[in-house]
Amino acid sequence: MYAILDIETTGGQFNEEGITEIAIYKFDGHEIVDQFISLVNPEIPIQPFVVKLTGINNAMLRSAPKFFEVAKRIIEMTNDCVLVAHNADFDYRILRTEFRRLGYNFNIKTLCTVELSKKLLPEQTSHSLGKLVRALGIPIADRHRASGDALATVKLFKLLLNKDLNKEIVKELIKFEVQKGISPKLMDIIESLPSKTGIYYIHREDGSLLFIGKSKNIRKRVNQHFTGITKSAKKIQNEVFTVTFEETGSELIALLKESEEIKINRPIYNRMSPKSNFSWAIYAEKDTRGYINLKLQKADGRKKEVYAYTSMQEGKEALIQISTEYKLCQKLNGLFITKSHCLQYNKEECDGACIEKITPSEYNDRVQSFLDNNLFDNKTMVIIDKGRTISERSAILIENGVYKGYAFYDLNYQINKLEILRNIIIPMQSNRDTRTNIQAYLRKNKYLKIVNF
Repeated sequence: MYAILDIETTGGQFNEEGITEIAIYKFDGHEIVDQFISLVNPEIPIQPFVVKLTGINNAMLRSAPKFFEVAKRIIEMTNDCVLVAHNADFDYRILRTEFRRLGYNFNIKTLCTVELSKKLLPEQTSHSLGKLVRALGIPIADRHRASGDALATVKLFKLLLNKDLNKEIVKELIKFEVQKGISPKLMDIIESLPSKTGIYYIHREDGSLLFIGKSKNIRKRVNQHFTGITKSAKKIQNEVFTVTFEETGSELIALLKESEEIKINRPIYNRMSPKSNFSWAIYAEKDTRGYINLKLQKADGRKKEVYAYTSMQEGKEALIQISTEYKLCQKLNGLFITKSHCLQYNKEECDGACIEKITPSEYNDRVQSFLDNNLFDNKTMVIIDKGRTISERSAILIENGVYKGYAFYDLNYQINKLEILRNIIIPMQSNRDTRTNIQAYLRKNKYLKIVNF
């Protein structure tokens, strides 16, 4: 659990500042589960430049509670949590100073989103909160007020958790929970998981990963691990300490993210995926007469494929559909075996490329219209799909035919510039399988829309 915090102060000499406003959002890694926001009477004047910056003045604070009156609530909000703040050293120092004045030793583990953003977003020119969230397309209201800045820090931290493909932040949290003696049992773990689409991570006590998986129903799938009777299931049951998860909303993102993170983290109970599951492919090749033939063949990495398939039957069905939709000669595509079948087809629908009733140039224009619709052929586009909540969308970026990664964005902040999308993207490796997985998913599943650039 994280306590994400922002504090506004009076300004003044080091260690003599007083708190004027505090906001704490309790965040479980996925959503806010509690919050505390309050003005605070610092009992000392506010510096004029701070009044101008925050809009908080001395008159506003006369009837506000003093720090000792909110101290108990602050302890409740931060107990057994990691404190997260933008420039955490400052906020932590201010809190420790205030509690020290009350005779209480406030001690808590901290995470700084400035330091995390420098590590996970090194390409950003500025890591100040205002400039950073603007570059990342994160909406922010009430800038320089505790609630607005803390809420922006929540959204920034959520993005940083997604960017952390090595799961270093989560592993550190698990180690912290071990120190606190928190050791959930299997049923407690299952009850804490959502019945939603996403990725799940099964951890040992030291935070290391035993298994990474994806599912349309995370809780149901993890329950299968915990009730399974196979050797691997028994090993997982004996060694599991906790399970973390990331909702994706989009099944496609879950599929791509699982593949990438297994390669990065190499959990001991994940079987490494075979070299490729797509053993058949359609190739476009000109014959001796100049006609472009679409041929279904065993996949050959030396040749440029149009689409790939997991089986010959799947590829054959797709090729029949393509030939019918674009009125292509199925005999040229190698789909009809008997002469009579081909002639019958010629009479009804085919222009007769196989018997040269249509010129190669005319026929190839029709084939080219199909090839131009190939989703990845040097195109730049964004696949828009469901997000993790109703107020969010997911975006998968493909630039010049290469898969770059995915992102989530708020509906209140439309992604209409590639520059913003590049800033918030969680980068992923592009290879033949990612390309083919995306193509296969789009052929078989519903998605919201595709935006071409």
